[in-house]
Amino acid sequence: MINRRLVRETVLQSLYAIKQSGDSVQYITDTIIKDAVGTDKEMRRFAEKLFFTTLENETELEEIIIKHIQNWEIGRLALIDRLVLKSALCEFLFFEEIPTKVTINEAIEIVKKFSTGKSGKFVNGILDASLEELKKEGRINKKGRGLVDHSPNK
Repeated sequence: MINRRLVRETVLQSLYAIKQSGDSVQYITDTIIKDAVGTDKEMRRFAEKLFFTTLENETELEEIIIKHIQNWEIGRLALIDRLVLKSALCEFLFFEEIPTKVTINEAIEIVKKFSTGKSGKFVNGILDASLEELKKEGRINKKGRGLVDHSPNK
């Protein structure tokens, strides 16, 4: 069974390392990701997909965040909070098999562990607002039982 929490935390650490160290993507992948997930092919595949897809779409993900942070500049947000938001938004947009509620809950728990006490509420608010907007734009494409929220309020 794949430990997605471990993978998400590893991807956060990898994104953080890229931003802080200037090391190559290959080096980060070979050290942080490989060390954390070991030889489990499914975990490695999920980790690398989340890591690379977040990096590849960083500009778009940042634009989504900017729309929802009122009276703040993106550069003033805690780096951990920004990275958790980006990887969660990446899951919203590019991981059809992961329910949005799971993504939000995981992001909140991870940001509480690695950032400040207020980060959980902040990340929850930004993700809720972003999800609502992305649904209106028809950009959330979840497939499978239990993955699509059909409630009238969402």
